[in-house]
Amino acid sequence: MQAIIYEKYGSPDQLRLVELPKPSPAEDEVLVKIHAVSINGADTEGLIGKPLYARMRGLFSPGQTILGSDIAGRVELIGKNVRKFQVGDEVFGEIPGYHGGLAEYVCLPENALVHKPASLSFEEAAAIPQAGVIALQGIRLKGRVQPGQQVLINGAGGSAGSFAIQLAKLDGAEVTGVDHTHKLEFMRSLGADHVIDYTREDFSKTGKQYDLIFELIARRSVFAYQRALKPGGTGYIVGGSVATLFQIMLLGPRIAKKSGKNIQMLMVPQNSKELLTITELCSAGKIRPLIDKIYPLKEAPEAFRYILTNQAKGKIVITMPSTGA
Repeated sequence: MQAIIYEKYGSPDQLRLVELPKPSPAEDEVLVKIHAVSINGADTEGLIGKPLYARMRGLFSPGQTILGSDIAGRVELIGKNVRKFQVGDEVFGEIPGYHGGLAEYVCLPENALVHKPASLSFEEAAAIPQAGVIALQGIRLKGRVQPGQQVLINGAGGSAGSFAIQLAKLDGAEVTGVDHTHKLEFMRSLGADHVIDYTREDFSKTGKQYDLIFELIARRSVFAYQRALKPGGTGYIVGGSVATLFQIMLLGPRIAKKSGKNIQMLMVPQNSKELLTITELCSAGKIRPLIDKIYPLKEAPEAFRYILTNQAKGKIVITMPSTGA
């Protein structure tokens, strides 16, 4: 099978197309012929090896050489203990361990997959898992957004951010989206009531306060989030610099105790139940997986280059050779 691998941390130049043996499923696994895989922030971090937590599986070189976790495809073979799927089923999900998707085939446990709705293409389905579940957790399940609340989403023009805007608007919030200049109109098109260009303005210094801050790329001081939250407000931090994340873990509880403003990390484990929830919203047309560009597998390095320019809006998807772009 064809796959994209990398053996050193660095730029997209490290990615190369190779031929690898086709895997065989264990007794409780499913072999999926991948049609599409989407790229997440975890993949770009894993490629460049930054922030430092991206090297958890290999400090000096990647512990896993195939990036990609959000896949959609068709079941080609099942282990003898698999009961949920049959050969030929269209499926999608998130690969455990967050690796292995940039390849024509992958083996994974059946509980990591769900059936793909007929109303969604393989590309749309592959765009949902990680980003959609993160947004669902931050906005609805943990954030508990209520009608009329002020919600700020930093990184709102990216993969999880594009889902988060739609969810917050669906729940009746007044939404402020923060991202790069290139993404302002995109955020407005998703329903954002206000947009902020982070290259020109720091949302934490405007004097405006929010009921919920959903932070996808944290690089500010924990005190900046405290300043931008209303009394009783909540800030959920998904990712960012190691220094910022450490500060939030250390000082967040103290700030909550003194000011009543809750600033904490949002840990989102892989979860098929929540994947089904966000997928039902997509299938019903209440929200949409937004795909900026689709690349064939052989152009994966170019896909990563585009993402690293910070111009990608929503999701970037890669398709396999037999399925086309």
